[in-house]
Amino acid sequence: MDYRAVLEEVAAYARPYVGQGQVADYIPALERVSPDRFGIAVADIHGAVYGVGDWEVPFSVQSISKAFSLALVMAQSHGSQGGNGTYGANGVQGGPGGDDIWQRVGREPSGTPFNSLVQLEAENGIPRNPFINAGALVVTDRLQTLTGDASTSMLHFLREESGNPDLAFDQAVADSEAEHGDRNAALAHFMASFGNLENPVPSVIQHYFWQCSIEMSCRDLAVAGGFLARHGLRADGSRLLEAREAKRINAVMLTCGTYDAAGEFAYRVGLPAKSGVGGGIIAVIPGRCTLCVWSPALDARGNSVAGAAALDHFTTLTGWSVF
Repeated sequence: MDYRAVLEEVAAYARPYVGQGQVADYIPALERVSPDRFGIAVADIHGAVYGVGDWEVPFSVQSISKAFSLALVMAQSHGSQGGNGTYGANGVQGGPGGDDIWQRVGREPSGTPFNSLVQLEAENGIPRNPFINAGALVVTDRLQTLTGDASTSMLHFLREESGNPDLAFDQAVADSEAEHGDRNAALAHFMASFGNLENPVPSVIQHYFWQCSIEMSCRDLAVAGGFLARHGLRADGSRLLEAREAKRINAVMLTCGTYDAAGEFAYRVGLPAKSGVGGGIIAVIPGRCTLCVWSPALDARGNSVAGAAALDHFTTLTGWSVF
């Protein structure tokens, strides 16, 4: 596969879509990002990386972080070994009868916007899936219990997996989210009232905002997400997740990873993916590679317009999908 030639053709195809939609104006720090940026990168399972456009420009990962927080919780809860032992080596047990994350969050598409409170009361404070905001808050809460510092643990993991020691939080974005985070605070307090949070609400939402504020490029994200294409193996060959756990994260990404447009995205693209309102989308082709595309202008569901078009064309050109 001549990845560079394919990416250049994908970028040319996506170019008319760049700038279509709106940037995430409800987070002021994101509103200032130009809608005309576009980058795409692919990292194969052997570590080779290719990219075109703005593929090395950092952007706010936002909800893409939810896939990594879920992976870290699953790794730690099941005692999987990770790299130098920092992640997942503390022997905390999960599974039936244990404190399994899946007892606290579901795995079904929500059918409602990512920040909706509608289902929580009817479903006793159990979010539908880990990729809507309520579900991600529960996952962050569990990661905080397991590590003592959820956001810093994720940052360290992403630095190691991406090979980029300069990854950092964007304080302006984190502050902006905190200043306009009443809906997330409401979600957290509501779940706490059902006993579905272990840590104080202010701590949980603070770590959640910091995780979302991490800045990474398409190159960084494609490389860091490689363990999902390698069936749970980290970049150094050590195991973060069992193969079945990586499979399950990919499955939830396919059915829930692009908000309430997951069905349409699966129909068009045919890959497990996780999007963020910073304009990024990470997608996984198990056994082959991981992709990341970034273009900040979003559709009404919160997904990058040009990014979805690019991934659609990539799977059409290559014939690579999970179907």
